[in-house]
Amino acid sequence: MAILDKHAILEKNATLLLIFSFLVVTIGGLVQIVPLFYLENTIEEVEGMRPYTPLELTGRDIYIREGCYVCHSQMIRPMRDEVERYGHYSLAAESMYDHPFQWGSKRTGPDLARVGGRYSDDWHVDHLRNPQSVVPESVMPKYGYLEQKVIDGQYVADLMRTHAFVGVPYSDEMIEEGQRDFAAQADPDSDYDGLLERYGEKVVVSNFDGQPGVTEADALIAYLQMLGTLVDFSTFTPDASR
Repeated sequence: MAILDKHAILEKNATLLLIFSFLVVTIGGLVQIVPLFYLENTIEEVEGMRPYTPLELTGRDIYIREGCYVCHSQMIRPMRDEVERYGHYSLAAESMYDHPFQWGSKRTGPDLARVGGRYSDDWHVDHLRNPQSVVPESVMPKYGYLEQKVIDGQYVADLMRTHAFVGVPYSDEMIEEGQRDFAAQADPDSDYDGLLERYGEKVVVSNFDGQPGVTEADALIAYLQMLGTLVDFSTFTPDASR
């Protein structure tokens, strides 16, 4: 009864209620924030993660420009129904080189965090040209015009320098070879050994849209085919200390 009486005093006194509310919020905030100052890194290091290739980075910018993030999230929550539908839950490390990250919760279309390798390049081409031809119930607009926009990667090195400035570990060699790597990834007949040396054997090299030259469709599909493929979840073990 005494506790209820004291509680009633707080409820009836706006000033006391404000003071105690402020104290509770302050203490709760400090409990969450202070430990972060004692961690060298809040993102768990995961084997396999690498920066985007120049072509993937360009495709990611096209993905953002076209507003794909408005209808597609890239964040699988650690819930049974989501894991069964989309795959392993998303790791913070998978977005460590994203500026900005593409998490979100809007799912007019499915989550794309694990879409890489799930469909063929031809499927993606058909889906971009006419989404309803492969997913009849889709409300996605047509993006066939991306195949008509040829790009040469002239400014990709500048784009990479910008990302390096905010912490993405692009080396001087990666930036210097950026335009050549950009073209090589979309041409299976090219000499792309250097590309693989710089970014790893998991880089997908393909004429993604089947058209001559490098197009915006090539870049976008290269980005989509990479999503969720860098971490080997058959051997991944979470760091229990975090």
